[in-house]
Amino acid sequence: MAAITASMVAELRARTDAPMMECKKALTEAEGDLTRAEEILRVKLGNKAGKAASRITAEGVVAAAVVGGAGALLEVNCETDFVSKNEAFLAFVNALAGLVAEKNPADVDALSALPLSQEGFGPTVEDVRKGLIGKIGENMTIRRFKRYEGGKLVSYLHGTRIGVMVEFDGDDVAAKDVAMHVAAMKPAALSSAEVPAELVAKERKIAEEKAAESGKPADIVAKMVEGSVQKFLKEVSLLDQVFVKAADGKQTVAAMLKEKATAVKSFTLYVVGEGIEKKVDDFAAEVAAQKAAAEAAAAAKNA
Repeated sequence: MAAITASMVAELRARTDAPMMECKKALTEAEGDLTRAEEILRVKLGNKAGKAASRITAEGVVAAAVVGGAGALLEVNCETDFVSKNEAFLAFVNALAGLVAEKNPADVDALSALPLSQEGFGPTVEDVRKGLIGKIGENMTIRRFKRYEGGKLVSYLHGTRIGVMVEFDGDDVAAKDVAMHVAAMKPAALSSAEVPAELVAKERKIAEEKAAESGKPADIVAKMVEGSVQKFLKEVSLLDQVFVKAADGKQTVAAMLKEKATAVKSFTLYVVGEGIEKKVDDFAAEVAAQKAAAEAAAAAKNA
């Protein structure tokens, strides 16, 4: 059985906000598998342990740009929050967003090969990146971008950590409101039919395990599972979500858009560091290791 360390418990607690002892029990049951332990906590504690998807796990910046009829949303990561506020780093990220919108690179490698000069570094994006790493003293990586062209676009940035771009037809104000809604509510897809199959399967598995613990007949359990899955789909589908600015607290995004004669074709949401495994240091273990190494060196010297 895998050893359950204090750092593993701390990471699971940071992901879920669950009590420390519950995290330890879940990790023990999951034999050290963090993802499985999180699922176990979801079954036991419900939505209280479902915060992993929105947990920030790395530093960096999201930037948006619209050039002519094209737009881009882009994320660049760095090691610390301090560097994410560095003027040179921010200038680099904003320049990249503009390049994506204007030049339409196929992927990160193609973007890295485009011409760019900054801070005396160049002549390519990759040369500037390497130069800034040397100057600032911290690693930085271009993680991802999404480009749109040919439709109406609106973007919304919540600081530099959350970015949204929406492709739409209709009213500009309504589309901007949708972009702000996406940043706040973080839907997984435009409609229920577009929710990724792996998310639905994961939620169904959790619902089945939770319903099985009720001890109710199989037909009732099946209805409970289906009800949980349908509730989940409404909660993570943009059009089915209750609009954050709804005056009555009930109007859905779809109803608001219909009222404004507006249609959202697609959207992209980036949250800085989402899904990136950030190293969790076990300080006590590190100190113990350093002490042991020092004692071993002293013993060798005196031998």
